[in-house]
Amino acid sequence: MNKQAIDLAKQIIELDLQRDAMFEQLLALLGDHAYEILRHMQNKY
Repeated sequence: MNKQAIDLAKQIIELDLQRDAMFEQLLALLGDHAYEILRHMQNKY
């Protein structure tokens, strides 16, 4: 594998971890409604 591919893979993993942490915050704020609101926002874009 080349370095660019490895760097991209690492960035994807970092983004995934960041997304998980952000979703945990959303869950803390909205409880079970977090899934519903996230889905609504995703469909909006």
